[in-house]
Amino acid sequence: MKHTPDVKAPLKRKDYEKELRKLQVQLCYLQEWVKAKQQRVIIIFEGRDAAGKGGTIKAITERVSPRVFRVAALPAPSDREKTQMFIQRYMQHFPAAGEIVIFDRSWYNRAGVEYVMGFCSADDHKRFLALAPEVEKYIVDAGIILIKLWLEVGMDEQERRFTARIDDPLRQWKLSPMDIESYKRWYDYSRARDMMLKATHSRHAPWTIVRSNDKRRARLNCILHILKTIPFKRLSSGQVKLPKRSEKGRYNDQAALRGMKFVAERY
Repeated sequence: MKHTPDVKAPLKRKDYEKELRKLQVQLCYLQEWVKAKQQRVIIIFEGRDAAGKGGTIKAITERVSPRVFRVAALPAPSDREKTQMFIQRYMQHFPAAGEIVIFDRSWYNRAGVEYVMGFCSADDHKRFLALAPEVEKYIVDAGIILIKLWLEVGMDEQERRFTARIDDPLRQWKLSPMDIESYKRWYDYSRARDMMLKATHSRHAPWTIVRSNDKRRARLNCILHILKTIPFKRLSSGQVKLPKRSEKGRYNDQAALRGMKFVAERY
């Protein structure tokens, strides 16, 4: 039985790149607004392995400043971190004024991989689902804009992407033993997802689901959703003009490099 929730034809690269550039311009405007208004934004990306989180985050961040758009992709917790509150190690990455932090997986690891793989107890999982909405209420009440996105990839498409990673040396690093183990447990993850969404979808911090079988459409839809969710305005700014270079102290600055070692120009 095939699982094909996405029925639209794949978006052509040319059309995708054209639309992506338009949205990336808007992200630059958003960036200036966040800086000027000293706003704080958290964007959470969750989803199964190979759902397209990394590619979507790259599309968001490749044309903006890493000083404003910061990506937090935390490794497995250390022994010390395992003894902390479930959200404690994430909070140190929260945004200061004028920052947008994108979490490539988040505290919702407790509702996903930790629960499915048995890295936390059933009581820990139950407690997390009960407390997460309360913690997020504090986050939102503190003035932080919180956006939670779940990328939903189909069973057949996930298999295709895993197979492509196995065959491509440029993407083999994306496959870990944990990914292979999670691949076997599709329905366990589905049930964990369902429990998570039911318990933590709130008015103050709702989940938004993005169909991601078509990576290009998913990226565009995610960016557009973010732009529509954050109430930013394009700030007016004067046209920048380059000043005239000073001739004071003029000298042959290239001659000073003679005798230095340069990289070989083979291209």
